[in-house]
Amino acid sequence: MQFPEPQRWRLSVAPMMDWSDRHCRYLHRLLTRHTLLYTEMVTTGALRHGSVQRHLRFNAEEHPVALQLGGSDAADLAHAAKLGQEWGYDEINLNCGCPSDRVQRGAFGACLMNEPLTVADGVKAMLDVVDVPVTVKHRIGIDRIESYDFVRDFVGTVSEAGCKVFIVHARNAWLDGLSPKENREIPPLRYELAYQLKKDFPGLLIAVNGGIKTNEEIAQHLQHADGVMIGREAYYNPWLLGGWDAAFYGDAHEVPSREAVEEAMVAYMERAFAEDGCPWYAIARHMLGLYHGQRGGRLWRQVWSDHKLKPLPPREVWQLARAALARGAVVSD
Repeated sequence: MQFPEPQRWRLSVAPMMDWSDRHCRYLHRLLTRHTLLYTEMVTTGALRHGSVQRHLRFNAEEHPVALQLGGSDAADLAHAAKLGQEWGYDEINLNCGCPSDRVQRGAFGACLMNEPLTVADGVKAMLDVVDVPVTVKHRIGIDRIESYDFVRDFVGTVSEAGCKVFIVHARNAWLDGLSPKENREIPPLRYELAYQLKKDFPGLLIAVNGGIKTNEEIAQHLQHADGVMIGREAYYNPWLLGGWDAAFYGDAHEVPSREAVEEAMVAYMERAFAEDGCPWYAIARHMLGLYHGQRGGRLWRQVWSDHKLKPLPPREVWQLARAALARGAVVSD
């Protein structure tokens, strides 16, 4: 495997179920050229038995883009990783952090942290069949296991199989008693464990994830880790991404305005409908945070999320949304 430049993982947008689909990633790519984008988790079973095109299709504009896999069987992971490379993904990532009951029943996700040798076998199997990087996203512990030794030994074992990049969600995963949403909020954040991993494994690339919301926080974490992954804040406030290329990649190109991004998304809605009949509202839901904190933003969101407008073509909805935004701005003044 050719190990790409470490800057590849400097900033990334997290894999988020039901959110980080190809339409969401298209929006994010309009705002940042360099940030690494991740798919929703795709299970190996879905790729064995479901529609490969439905699960793996993405837009050429999305690069660099990584495929996150959920699974534990080495042969299935190798099969899925090979498909991912064939479809053009720039990275294959293994989910060892999701705590949901459904994932646990499939014996993968966060519970895999209890089986580092199984993870190592899966990583090696994938590396044997692909040339792109194979990475792992994981937690710092399971349930009430709060010892640093636990995550250190996990990373050490998996790295011996050839994994060089670890994305550390700096919370424990409580497998009993908490919902996935609660698991993103209740277990305390302990970034210092991710920082310690970087000190103990200087030859590995360590990115930190969990509860990070501002550029100031990103800059602080980059003093201790190689990369930062942003999750829900990137979804709720996508405009945040617009400053990343200049601030963190030294690329001070002109960022399109919110208005230009919205217009580009309308054109994309028309393109998606022409290509496969995708309705505009399946795409519009991902951009509802575009005017987060802006005057008129609430009225603008109400238009794009109005179910009564679904029969209209997106360009007409866009005009209604623009008018609502202007009205809201006047009222605010």
